[in-house]
Amino acid sequence: MKKVELLAPAGDITKLKAAIEYGADAVYLAGKNFGLRTASKNFNSDQLEEAVRYCHDRGKNLYITMNIIPHNSDFKGIEEYVKELEAIGVDAVIVSDAGMISVIRKISSTLPIHLSTQASVTNYETVNFWYDFGIRRVILARELSLEEIKQIKENTEEDMQIEIFVHGAMCISYSGRCLLSNYMIGRDANLGDCAHACRWKYNLVEEKRPGEYYPIMEDENGAFILNSKDLCLLGDLDKVLETGVDSLKIEGRVKSQYYVATVVRSYRMAIDAYYEGRFDQELADKLITEIRKASHRDFTTAFAFQKPDDKAQIYGSSSYIRGYDFVGLVLDYDKETKIATIEQRNKINIGDEVEIFGPGVDYFEYKIEEMTDEKGNPIETAPHAQQIIKMKIDREIAPWYMLRKAI
Repeated sequence: MKKVELLAPAGDITKLKAAIEYGADAVYLAGKNFGLRTASKNFNSDQLEEAVRYCHDRGKNLYITMNIIPHNSDFKGIEEYVKELEAIGVDAVIVSDAGMISVIRKISSTLPIHLSTQASVTNYETVNFWYDFGIRRVILARELSLEEIKQIKENTEEDMQIEIFVHGAMCISYSGRCLLSNYMIGRDANLGDCAHACRWKYNLVEEKRPGEYYPIMEDENGAFILNSKDLCLLGDLDKVLETGVDSLKIEGRVKSQYYVATVVRSYRMAIDAYYEGRFDQELADKLITEIRKASHRDFTTAFAFQKPDDKAQIYGSSSYIRGYDFVGLVLDYDKETKIATIEQRNKINIGDEVEIFGPGVDYFEYKIEEMTDEKGNPIETAPHAQQIIKMKIDREIAPWYMLRKAI
């Protein structure tokens, strides 16, 4: 049985490597042009080459976002850019606009094109239209039930791949096509510069009572009436995979390296368990608990089973829930001396109790009894960002393991 693809976000090269090391089958990212995430660092030409090489050396795929909704002036430089992507060997580009697709196809007849969720595809007739146009993967709109997704898969060509989002932030607007940020402060979400105005505090003003602000809900902080919970379908992964989809996508190119590793790890373990006949509710709950140890909002299954009701919204705050700090990344481990070399990410102290986890394995608890600096001098604390420290850990670990500490 062919396994579903696990597709992870990569906002920069460190996040890309974490995604791959923690089990992603493919990553998606943006170059410096035509992408919808200006808040992520994105990749220049040299970094793109490094990223493609890193993925391909490990048998993984890399997709480039070119999913802006372009105006006339936004096509400048597209020919050189597409030829560059083709030359370095990217596996596909993700595009939402028909004109952009047409231009790319004129430049390259072989570069695979994936249709972005921004194209708002919600039915199999539209999927079949794009198939006739030469598209072989469609990323469906998020506003679909699992039953609708299954029907789409059953009524489209066998070699048409269907990709869906299973985890991450939900946009209040249909498939992310929103003008709120543009209208309010001139930052266009459809060109990758969203200010997330949907997560601001709002109050109601009655026309004849100017200056009198009424909360939408009875809350002294106002109301976040457009603020959705985050999508999480891990608890229903078996039902998701029964739809026959080809790729499961995690949102989050502006999220941290720790977030990417944590979420990818849980979905990787869940997917593998499903194909081995081990996936059940107990495992799902355990892996969701792990995901909650990264910064997150409350979770919802969104449209998967029914149209979202008020329980899918967060009315009290737009803040993230954060119960753990990412405190260290393992760079090296000497099996003979049992000394781990660690890059500090948040302050670490002697006496701290931490959890250590790695790709595909359960975490274990560890109390820090001793530490040295890079030169072997004993230290009580490691307060400096990305400080290199060493500590003895009796249990065998490896590069890319991470240390986290409850707040």
